[in-house]
Amino acid sequence: MTPRLLAAALIILAWAIMTLWITRRAYKQPVHPSDGRAPDASAIAVIYASQTGTAHDLAQRTASSFGDQARLVPASTLDPSNLVQYRTALFIVSTYGEGDAPDMAQTFLEKMAALPLESRPLQGLETAVLGLGDRSYDNYCGFGRHVEQWLHAAGARSLFPMVEVDRGDAQALEIWRNRLDEVFDIKLNIDMDYPSWRLAHREVSNPGSLGRPCHELHLTPLDQPMPFWSAGDIAEVCIGDTDLRRDYSVASIPQEGVVRLLIREHYLPDGEPGRGSQWLTQTIQPGSVVKLRLRSNPSFHVDCERPAVFIGNGTGIAGLRALLKQRIEAGRRDNWLLYGERQRHCDLHFADDLLNWKKDDWLARIDLAFSRDQATKRYVHHLMRENAQEMRNWVAKGAVIYVCGSRTGMAADTDLALLEILGTMGYADLSARNGLKRDVY
Repeated sequence: MTPRLLAAALIILAWAIMTLWITRRAYKQPVHPSDGRAPDASAIAVIYASQTGTAHDLAQRTASSFGDQARLVPASTLDPSNLVQYRTALFIVSTYGEGDAPDMAQTFLEKMAALPLESRPLQGLETAVLGLGDRSYDNYCGFGRHVEQWLHAAGARSLFPMVEVDRGDAQALEIWRNRLDEVFDIKLNIDMDYPSWRLAHREVSNPGSLGRPCHELHLTPLDQPMPFWSAGDIAEVCIGDTDLRRDYSVASIPQEGVVRLLIREHYLPDGEPGRGSQWLTQTIQPGSVVKLRLRSNPSFHVDCERPAVFIGNGTGIAGLRALLKQRIEAGRRDNWLLYGERQRHCDLHFADDLLNWKKDDWLARIDLAFSRDQATKRYVHHLMRENAQEMRNWVAKGAVIYVCGSRTGMAADTDLALLEILGTMGYADLSARNGLKRDVY
């Protein structure tokens, strides 16, 4: 067996052991619906599995349309065997990457796999599934399809076929609205309000970089007070006069009086510029009006009660900066940042903030990797392995680890490094206590 195949086999074995261990732990944990009300045989459960807040937002809107009939239930607290305690279960679930379940639904996924289906345990339960995904992935809406197939195999009755939504497509959401109206005679409000903001400032953050230009944008509200948001939330931007929407991590907190974004110019394989990044970084000019809404992303909200480790690369520093800023405002100094980019002299985004925070001891540690500054490329996962014992020490103190940046490469490499550093059981413990939070794209 080649070294590459051996490494792959060991990773698969470790994952299988960890999965079994989490499954056994999960059955010991009590289930508490998020609205505080117990399951009810006459109630409708609106269950959501969200990675960046979209499914959570739609689930809240759906549940509110039913009034007191509905219970809003995060997948992270749901035991599949309890579903029969409801009359109806409406699933609103995102697919993460190539068909994966969102982080918050991993335990639920394992419980699904462990529930015996021979007796069709969900007979009598009415169900419907709204799947959110991105058609550019081969396994489009893969997790939503898996949930629907599992519900059918468990004996549940589908009220109507699964509705699939490609990157927030308004026409697909209209189908979901109409289906619920036909079955339940309710009026679901899925019309999103996009307030007007003014582009107050824009500048290239990495002049001279070997990589594509990154632009820092500052936006201020137009004819409205500054809204509230939490560090970790998402800016959902309307691109021009089209139905196109793009999501960006917010780099600031409300106390700063501005929404800060960090956007890298994007180009398709054929050289065509990405419509979203081109419009925001080149087409519009300072003073232009931008339609933007701030979407809650609770799975990436900051914890100001425990130590925190921040890991990211590229424009992922935007989301990490907001989390750090909010913790600093709360007086927390036990912050460790591990960050990677191409060249130190031009690619250290928000350099003034980061270096001043380190000088003033708001950052207990900062470790940086610049891949093009030496002959041998260095990335964030190298920093993690070089500081493995320190990482174990922080985790032992209860630290929460936040990962923000590119899904391909960085996210997978850091996840593997964490598994190696903490071991299978340590990694499982971290996940079980909600100590690993990710915003990767």
